[in-house]
Amino acid sequence: MPTFRHVETGLWAKVDPYEISSADGWRRHPDKVWAWYLWRHYMMKSVEPNDAHSAVAAWEDYADVQVVTQNVDDLHERGGSSRVYHLHGSLFAFRCDRCGAPYVGELPAMPEPVETVEPPTCACGGRIRPDVVWFGEDLPAEAWERSLDAVTAADVAIVVGTSAIVYPAAGLPELALANGIPVIEVNPERTPLSDHASISLRESAVTALPSLLQRLPALLG
Repeated sequence: MPTFRHVETGLWAKVDPYEISSADGWRRHPDKVWAWYLWRHYMMKSVEPNDAHSAVAAWEDYADVQVVTQNVDDLHERGGSSRVYHLHGSLFAFRCDRCGAPYVGELPAMPEPVETVEPPTCACGGRIRPDVVWFGEDLPAEAWERSLDAVTAADVAIVVGTSAIVYPAAGLPELALANGIPVIEVNPERTPLSDHASISLRESAVTALPSLLQRLPALLG
């Protein structure tokens, strides 16, 4: 799935990510922001969990596993993981931008991406927005607190596929290391975490994770 760090194509090729992923952009162009996230919602709905998601879920048969994710999909849940903390929200949750009430109503169909779609309205008169964290917004407090607890109580922290530059989430591996907890990075590319991680594996998630649990004793010595 393309992210904001990939070059977008077609309709969204020239759109500034800030325009469609900030509270300011929402205030100025709610129809454009809603169209973008609705399209992403349907794109992600059609994607299936991969072997890496399934592997993390299978670890629960042998260990106490808690998943902290910056991804806004539900692929960990659909892959079978039972405890997932979404630091950046979810494309599958919506709420009112005025009263905060969850929205569980019907979503308009979107067979093809379009530039603008008027968002639904709440009974209070507010607009329905995606329940994701935009630039400049705080992380959801409960997910953040659970993530901190999970990291500080861990025997090992496995950091998969992140750029390690988006804070405060990028501070979690640093917190683990500061507490003497081994950190294993799984990423085909070097990141700012690579020089500090206990072990840095230059592998993709789908390559590394299915066998990682069995490899841990050898990796950790």
